[in-house]
Amino acid sequence: MLHESAKPDGFMEKIRSLLDRTKSRHRIVKEIEDLKKKVIEVAERKQRYRGGDQSVVNANNASVDPRARFIFEDAMKLVGINGPKGELISLMEQDQSGDGSFKQQPNLISIVGSGGLGKTTLANQVYQELKGQFKHRAFLSVSRNPDIKEILRSILYEVVSKEDFKDVMKGDYVSTVAAENQLIKTIWDYLQDKRYFIVLDDIWDVKTWNLLEHVFPKSNCGSKVITTTRINDVAQACSRSFTNGHIYNIRPLSMAHSAQLFYRRLFNHEEKCPSHLQEISGQILEKCGGLPLAIIAISGLLSSKEKTKEQWNLVKISIGRGVERDSSVEGMSKILSFSYFDLPLHLRTCLLYLSIYPEDYTIGKENLIRRWIGEGFIHEQNGIPAYNLGERCFNDLVNRSLIQSGGRDKFDEVNSCRVHDIVLDFIVSKAIEENFVTLIGVPGINPIAGNKVRRLSIQNDGQIPSGLILSSVRSLNVFGGNVEIPSLSELRLLRVLAFEDCEQLADDHLADVGNLLHLRYLKLNHAHSVTKLPQETAELQHLRALEVHGHNKIMEIPTAICQVERLECLVTLVTDDYTILPDEIVDMKALRVLVGVNVYIHSVGFIKRLGELTNLRKLGMLFVNSDADEEWEEKYGEIVSSIYKLTQANLDSLHIHTVNEPPELLDNLSKEHPEPLGLRELVIEGDDVSGLAAWWGLLMNLQKLLFCAYERVSDEDVETLRSLSDLKYLCIHLWDAPDDPEVKAPLERAMKAHPNRPKLVWIDEY
Repeated sequence: MLHESAKPDGFMEKIRSLLDRTKSRHRIVKEIEDLKKKVIEVAERKQRYRGGDQSVVNANNASVDPRARFIFEDAMKLVGINGPKGELISLMEQDQSGDGSFKQQPNLISIVGSGGLGKTTLANQVYQELKGQFKHRAFLSVSRNPDIKEILRSILYEVVSKEDFKDVMKGDYVSTVAAENQLIKTIWDYLQDKRYFIVLDDIWDVKTWNLLEHVFPKSNCGSKVITTTRINDVAQACSRSFTNGHIYNIRPLSMAHSAQLFYRRLFNHEEKCPSHLQEISGQILEKCGGLPLAIIAISGLLSSKEKTKEQWNLVKISIGRGVERDSSVEGMSKILSFSYFDLPLHLRTCLLYLSIYPEDYTIGKENLIRRWIGEGFIHEQNGIPAYNLGERCFNDLVNRSLIQSGGRDKFDEVNSCRVHDIVLDFIVSKAIEENFVTLIGVPGINPIAGNKVRRLSIQNDGQIPSGLILSSVRSLNVFGGNVEIPSLSELRLLRVLAFEDCEQLADDHLADVGNLLHLRYLKLNHAHSVTKLPQETAELQHLRALEVHGHNKIMEIPTAICQVERLECLVTLVTDDYTILPDEIVDMKALRVLVGVNVYIHSVGFIKRLGELTNLRKLGMLFVNSDADEEWEEKYGEIVSSIYKLTQANLDSLHIHTVNEPPELLDNLSKEHPEPLGLRELVIEGDDVSGLAAWWGLLMNLQKLLFCAYERVSDEDVETLRSLSDLKYLCIHLWDAPDDPEVKAPLERAMKAHPNRPKLVWIDEY
């Protein structure tokens, strides 16, 4: 648990001073009341940091309310957006000749308007509508503090086709070494004879646009560019850069569209609003001023309240004038403030924690929950695993519309979140006010020398100022490749240590990691220069989660990590090679999540004992680089045996990535162990596994299934899938499928006839 002192600085001294002074009784009473308020605030902060046990357990929402997800992902394209979308598409098609050919230079539309009006949503809807017409396309967020090199790299990754990728990227040079001007030239050269569609969202200054505009060739291929901004000068600069440049001023929602958006969050359909709430609803909507973000925030708040006129009237009074007469930012701040203080204490802490992330950052759900656990905000209670409680907190924040679902996995479940920049500004201001977080590298925010730093987030080109006291830092979060990395020897109280996209991070930076005796969470993401973790990781006896993501070289996990008896989560996902896990991993009985096991590079003994990890709930296996594996025949039977043992224990999620083995492997599993398996989620990527009706038939508890098939799904498999009574999500990647609806029709009919009506997703590409 986290602890804060409950005694405000100088409390007793101020009381004595008050008693000694000869001031008026009114003044004394007022100062005492102020001190009482301060004591209460600090006590609440202490309770919040310690986790608010009961409130976490009683979190109402075990899953994301579909209406909340609908608000961000579906509703906006229906509520008041068809008109603006049609206007933008008409503007974009002005350069199209009557015969459908494209003869003019590319055109650009800059969408301009205040924060919260839905610029990003509108741009995204136009992008989704038209992207199928363009082979080379990209949608990128720029934000206030852009890393230009990273944006340019992202453009390259998105616009370059698969067949051109190797030639354009020149190995790792373009993605890791090339300077800004080289990246700009590479993009321009590649696109100059191609038709492209690129959206640059949320540009904040003309200087940034003046750099980025040079990636757009002005060739006569009918290309399209959309930018969004709050700044009129930026919109003017964008439009002047193109012969066919336009500015589109986005408008607030009408009262009718405001009501439609509001009611859909709360009642699903407008006609379901009770008559006794219609008048008060109209009064609340007037305060929202047609601002979609305000409507979403208020409806999210009201979704947790009783649907009574008295409750809703209290909300109306509490938000004051809202954005009715104030500027949108000031009005939104009032609305967000009320929403924030309406949260239970534990949710306030979880929300404040989002202040560590850069603007427009996509925050992985699993990663965020593990950080919350590492910080001590959430812990296991009453037999409910800490991760499950963390999911409740995450879903509750989505349901209250304080965070947006950032993306969905292949099973259509929310797997990440984003924070609107207006909401992030509010969270950051509260976090700094409470000294909850210290931000370095964020323009306009200057850390105060002498302040005790609790959670440190270093972003962009951040350099640690002198005078900052780091001895009490319990969380270090580093984002980007040009920041200063502090010495870990100074940070002995760290509980959370995360490096995101830190290309400069090297083995030497981690030399003192063994001294971080309180560390509970460690993450290395795209730290390409790190080749191994030090043996001293054996000292990290409180470590619960270790994540290694996105390396492009072989990464070695030391044998010493196996001495960390409390480690519950080990994730090693790399890009081009693999991570070598020590054989002793199989002695780590506390493991619940193990992802990144390459079957071919591990010994027979390792595979055999893998089945002893009976606490595993999620296992990710790789079948790659098989050429050198001489023990495959012996290993084969042990894999079958271990998978069976784990599924009979606690394993409910199995992910397999392969190029040639599982069809035969899983078929043998069904023959050797015909008892029903307890899996709830099965993902098999990379090879054709159709025709395994016997295997599917064992998975009677299965709720989620993803597999690949060549050309079609067999009739036998269709019938077996129909018989899986718990099935909710089915994702299928068809290789070389003919463009014929009848190929998919049998399975689509089977899923419609299934009692659960499972969501069926056809995946065209990975």
